[in-house]
Amino acid sequence: MVERQLRRRGIRNERVLEAMGRVRRELFVPEELREQAYADGALPIGYGQTISQPFVVAAMCELLGLSGDERVLDVGTGSGYAAAVIAELAAEVVTIERLPQLAERARAALAAAAHPEVEVRCGDGTLGAPDRAPFHAISVAAAAPGVPPSLYAQLTPGGRLVLPRGTLGSQRLVLVVRTPEGPAERGSIHCRFVPLVGAEGFTG
Repeated sequence: MVERQLRRRGIRNERVLEAMGRVRRELFVPEELREQAYADGALPIGYGQTISQPFVVAAMCELLGLSGDERVLDVGTGSGYAAAVIAELAAEVVTIERLPQLAERARAALAAAAHPEVEVRCGDGTLGAPDRAPFHAISVAAAAPGVPPSLYAQLTPGGRLVLPRGTLGSQRLVLVVRTPEGPAERGSIHCRFVPLVGAEGFTG
């Protein structure tokens, strides 16, 4: 997976590649799909949600630019796989999932993957975790028309936020950096995510 799906397609950050190689992806997919755990695509995990394609997880982590001592917020826990990869790259990880069933599954999977220190919360991820802010980096694994103001406000100066931005039919990963002049933004790869549901995302 690391060589064929990641390195050959442009992932260059060695820390990210090593982290992707260490995390056992099969622990985060339903048992009946474990033979497909390393397939080059997203997989269903129930409740209308998916575990993202390995390349997309790696691309998001590379954009976050983590060096190892950061506090990171992961919005949209899903299976917990991305949170496990981020935990390999950062000092602290808080992850938020709106569906209690998935949050509970993610806790168990993270423990099995030797990352019980990741704090899994159930709630509205668009509002972040103000009691744990500020965050050096925020990863959002669901699509939104713009950056939720609460998440941007919880970034440190110079902090980085990555999210898929756009409509449900057309999305691009976007890196947003908090600067004294306001958000500095650049686009990355095209992608397809489920909608970010919450007070500052899509409603529903």
